[in-house]
Amino acid sequence: MFRHLRQDIRSIIERDPAARNAWEVLTCYPGLHAIVAHRLAHWCWTHGLKWPGRFISALARIATGIEIHPGATIGRRVFIDHGFGVVVGETAVIGDDCTIYQGVTLGGTSLAPGEKRHPTLERGVIVGAGAKVLGGFTVGEYAKVGSNAVLLKPVPPGATAVGNPAQIVQKHEPDTQRHAQRLFAAYGVTPNGDDPMSKALHGLISHAAAQERQIERIIALLKESGLQCGDIEAVGKPDPAQLNKLVD
Repeated sequence: MFRHLRQDIRSIIERDPAARNAWEVLTCYPGLHAIVAHRLAHWCWTHGLKWPGRFISALARIATGIEIHPGATIGRRVFIDHGFGVVVGETAVIGDDCTIYQGVTLGGTSLAPGEKRHPTLERGVIVGAGAKVLGGFTVGEYAKVGSNAVLLKPVPPGATAVGNPAQIVQKHEPDTQRHAQRLFAAYGVTPNGDDPMSKALHGLISHAAAQERQIERIIALLKESGLQCGDIEAVGKPDPAQLNKLVD
């Protein structure tokens, strides 16, 4: 138990620049307190002591603001940062080295008892603040879920999901995934993790601007050839740069 506790403290110091020393982490980090309490509650739950497990979980929720069902499975070096409002369901599985921020829900969409109703986070997953991961699917290794995303489907390893409903906006190729695994992105924010809707609108604006240039060139060539193009109604010419700023 103490070896696991030392690993937890070390991993928090590595991922949180505000953590100054091990004593501060041990005494002042509610995410660590919730994990330690869950280990005891989970032991009770898996050894047939259902009510004591639920009672320990309830006490931990009162003390930390983090609700973890005693039936959930949590790996090593899991860091719940800030943590207030985090909810982890009964059949959720959180792999080693995952990072979860405040307001995250690992919930279920099924009411059938005995089913896998809650998500599985594989090793190294980062779930940003306020994200809702709902369903019995798997979020692959080292994937990232952006803040306030509502995730309803699986995420491939190394990918980033953002939006409501969440869409995959970044997926590392096999030759770069190992490099991506070494990077830690706080709150699941990545440099190129743009909203897919924003990317689509930027693409449409660029396509419309290119078509406008082609039409102008065609009209100019027709006039040079002496062909009558008729009266073309003058319309306001859109400014692609201004439209792109509005989308951003």
